[in-house]
Amino acid sequence: MATSSVSVLTPPGPELPRGCTFDGSDWAILAQHWYPIALARDVGDKPLSTKLLDEPLVIYRAGSELVVARDICPHRGVPLSMGTQVEGGVSCAYHGLRFGAGGRCNHVPAHPDRDIPARLNLKSYPHVERYGLIWTCLLHEGGEPVIPDMPHWDEAEFQQIVCPTIDIFGFAGRQMEGFLDVAHFAFVHTDTFGDANNAEVPPYKPAKTEHGFEVEYRSSVGNYPIGVTDRGKPGFEWLRHFRTHLPFTATLEIHFPDEARLVIMNAASPVSARVTRLFAPIARNFDTDLPVQDVYDFNLRVFEEDKAIVEAQMPECLPLDPMMEAHIPADMSSMAYRRGLRDMGLSRFFTA
Repeated sequence: MATSSVSVLTPPGPELPRGCTFDGSDWAILAQHWYPIALARDVGDKPLSTKLLDEPLVIYRAGSELVVARDICPHRGVPLSMGTQVEGGVSCAYHGLRFGAGGRCNHVPAHPDRDIPARLNLKSYPHVERYGLIWTCLLHEGGEPVIPDMPHWDEAEFQQIVCPTIDIFGFAGRQMEGFLDVAHFAFVHTDTFGDANNAEVPPYKPAKTEHGFEVEYRSSVGNYPIGVTDRGKPGFEWLRHFRTHLPFTATLEIHFPDEARLVIMNAASPVSARVTRLFAPIARNFDTDLPVQDVYDFNLRVFEEDKAIVEAQMPECLPLDPMMEAHIPADMSSMAYRRGLRDMGLSRFFTA
């Protein structure tokens, strides 16, 4: 007897960027989150080109409004970032089509008196300016933007410092895991703040939070630059309070002597699965009279030490199956991080 079968149509997933380096299902999950894509101070007299999750983006100003849109002119596919900033928006370098608020095309020089079809409007994205950064989400479904919290940023006694970005030719998950790791100080950061003779990691335990987890890590490893001898207190117990916001952002609040605090945000923005743009705003309530360039320089040295490690790691991706790499007790944060990504539904072997 013949049997009949009923085919079930699977709803199409989101349109993936051309040349997407992520597994499609992973991309669809990651694209629902908010990431920084530029320093607010860099958006000015010309359209700014950037990329997030393999999606090319352009940022420009249309009067008082900032616009984040796909960096492709709908007419003939030329990047709008090649164009020029004009009054009220941006003009395409190829045929001069002009785009203004909301990414809407408002002028076609070849046909100035004809109606402009909606197909000429740009695909635009929501944005939020916070901590001196421009944040966006590629698959925002409405509601309030969920931007990671940064302790002390808005408190009057804290200085706000927005460091230049750092590009890392590695996966955002690997970079984030390195930021959360406390066992590498004595081996990777010996030219900046680490102590080669103080490698032991005291016990600590991650605690789950709404958007990830947090860790209070206490040790005798200081956080002053190597060579600074006139500060600190003998026997002082340093507290490093990590707060992780999945998938790729964390803050580290360091408790210095005399109630001094330093908070650094590690926002690893996935340009692609193989390139990460690191944004690192800082807030501190001490040394506020010192040159900001000194902070930029020291921060760059620390992250360049980490960058060398991340770019050399194999596999390039972050394995979420706990059996795919070996672990030690100091890896509690790493294990909590991988578990959190796995619980988000990301693939067993996080593709990069």
